[in-house]
Amino acid sequence: MKVLLQLIVLLLTAATGFAQQAAQYSMYNFNQLNFNPAYAGLEQSLSLSAGLRRQWTGLEGSPSTQYLTAHMPLYIAGGGVGFIVENDELGAERLTSASVAFNYQLEATRGVWSLGVGGGLVQRSLDGAKLRTPGGIYTEPGGINHEDDLLPLGVESGSTPTFHAGLYFQSEKLDAGIAVRHLTAPKTPVGELQLELSRAYFFHLGLHFELSSSLSLHPSVMIQSDVVQTQGFASILFSYNDNISAGLAFRGYSSNSLDAAVIMAGVKLSEKLSLGYAFDLTLSGLSAVNNGSHEIALNYNLGKLLGAGRPPRIIYNPRSN
Repeated sequence: MKVLLQLIVLLLTAATGFAQQAAQYSMYNFNQLNFNPAYAGLEQSLSLSAGLRRQWTGLEGSPSTQYLTAHMPLYIAGGGVGFIVENDELGAERLTSASVAFNYQLEATRGVWSLGVGGGLVQRSLDGAKLRTPGGIYTEPGGINHEDDLLPLGVESGSTPTFHAGLYFQSEKLDAGIAVRHLTAPKTPVGELQLELSRAYFFHLGLHFELSSSLSLHPSVMIQSDVVQTQGFASILFSYNDNISAGLAFRGYSSNSLDAAVIMAGVKLSEKLSLGYAFDLTLSGLSAVNNGSHEIALNYNLGKLLGAGRPPRIIYNPRSN
């Protein structure tokens, strides 16, 4: 199936500034640091997360994403620090990034405010052997002629720095954040091309209700946009004894953005280790050519305060929801 590869080629040949959107996750609560540097350290402990997402399985060239995050409070500096690595593959293109995040946290009457910044390096590569153009000439084995001098015949790569910023509020009943990734919309030289990283905006809002001594409810929404395209995501999650969670989610807010219905579940494997899984049932026009999306996430939380100085008044960990 060459649908996605052909789409990439059309975008590439339309302009030298092809812009890639940020990776998409259904269990974004497992990796909030990945899109908002202000989240670092808000779990009041050393927290390590790893995740894998395979989107639209069965469709050749579909997105595949992996990430690893680590963060902890840094009370001696009045905030937190984090580290993020992400690898995102889409058709012939691969984007690998590594960045650090710092924030300053301010205790308020009803919660904690955090202002964060981040920065790092992005490497982008393009495998010309996987590209096909309408006017190209392709013979086996290895005969490649795109009839386009801009497109590489093999693998070309380049790197560029990138920067992020975010604001986050956390309390016992509510958490909310707004962030911007790739503030400068940097362009990466890859062979003869200039590949642009879209400036991506994120807004997240989560609520937390105790229904009984053992059952809690956690609705949330996420809006992700690069101004040209906007996507909405709403979820509702039930948690039992802070050990088992299950819920449903929906991605899309109109007929044009309709994407998926999601089933999510999570379990604490031990006092410090949690596992989450999500399955996306595709609702868009791609439903006929894929078998849905799978996402798995693992979190290790040390479960105790770290750093020097006085910790914030509110000790609240939304990841246990």
